[in-house]
Amino acid sequence: MSFNKSRGGGLGGAGAGGDELVLRGSISKKWTFLLCLGSFCIGLLFTNRMWTMPEPKEIIRRSRLEVEKTNLVAGDCAPKSIDDAKDVPGEVPRTQDVIQTLDKTISNLEMELASAKASQESMLNGAPMSESTGKWKYFMVIGINTAFSSRKRRDSVRATWMPQGEKRRKMEEEKGIIIRFVIGHSATPGGILDRAIDAEDRKHEDFMRLDHVEGYLELAAKTKAYFVAAVSMWDAEYYIKVDDDVHVNIATLGNTLARHRSKPRAYVGCMKSGPVLAQKGVRYHEPEYWKFGEWGNKYFRHATGQLYAISKDLASYIALNQHVLHKYANEDVSLGSWFIGLDVEHVDDRRLCCGTPPDCEWKAQAGNVCAASFDWSCSGICKSADRIKEVHQRCGESENAIWNAKF
Repeated sequence: MSFNKSRGGGLGGAGAGGDELVLRGSISKKWTFLLCLGSFCIGLLFTNRMWTMPEPKEIIRRSRLEVEKTNLVAGDCAPKSIDDAKDVPGEVPRTQDVIQTLDKTISNLEMELASAKASQESMLNGAPMSESTGKWKYFMVIGINTAFSSRKRRDSVRATWMPQGEKRRKMEEEKGIIIRFVIGHSATPGGILDRAIDAEDRKHEDFMRLDHVEGYLELAAKTKAYFVAAVSMWDAEYYIKVDDDVHVNIATLGNTLARHRSKPRAYVGCMKSGPVLAQKGVRYHEPEYWKFGEWGNKYFRHATGQLYAISKDLASYIALNQHVLHKYANEDVSLGSWFIGLDVEHVDDRRLCCGTPPDCEWKAQAGNVCAASFDWSCSGICKSADRIKEVHQRCGESENAIWNAKF
């Protein structure tokens, strides 16, 4: 009996425990469902606040951009038709013409820029102005290349074709012609050579001093320095370089240059093409002879160095590009090389290189007065300090020629 009671009691206790477990399970399922529902609601609320749907306009805009990109890519990748391929050879000449035109336009703009810059500097330097036209009145600037040892040559030029004192000032004001002896300084600035030039300049007031060290091997650099300085000091139509052992008829030179006013980039002189001398030790030796081709070749055409003239645009071009212009051994070759590749009018005028009497005298008697005379054998008038007076008497123009001339 006790055994049965105890077993029955055990069974009753087990039933009560099972009901308790079922109750706990049902409660936990309800709470789990509620917790899941609450988490879902909270998550839905959070998502609505953090993520916004793009507006229709933006979707449309993006779609259009994507379509355009696709079209561009497709257009670049699309194969060209046979007709397009046939047009390619025809486009090549047209493209080359366009490139050449652009090159000339750029070159012209550079020259005009340099010319405008030179005009501005001339204004700042106080150059006189014509009251009637409002333009700068200088017609030409004549720079006479000279050296420290050439005092007698300078005096012979002053005594013959170069007006002095009041006449020279009158020629500047009325005819617009500037004439100056061009010289740099010695290797020891302020030395006895420089002081001698200073004293001579105080007496005659006809020097143009350059920031340049004098020397025969530096003539190309001196020529460049002259044009750079001249174009900055005087706004003229022409700039002339002449040696101090050459006779010049100023009015004839002016009339000669006036005929070329329609050429904006004129390079006037006696054009020549001498041999390139490769042998060392000879006069006019060219160290860079190999640049001119095979042994025995000649130079390109250029004006002989005794006298030449260039228009304002070319002088301005030199001033603008002075730091990149190459200098060869000979100054006349150097000048000619600076104009290669430019749209320049080379004017070959033999009146700028007549011989001394009887050559220039015969031509003068025939009514064809020479603008310049010298001896080719001496690259100037031989013993010019002694003979230039004779050349002037026999080949020089009349004293009134310059005052009657109209440029």
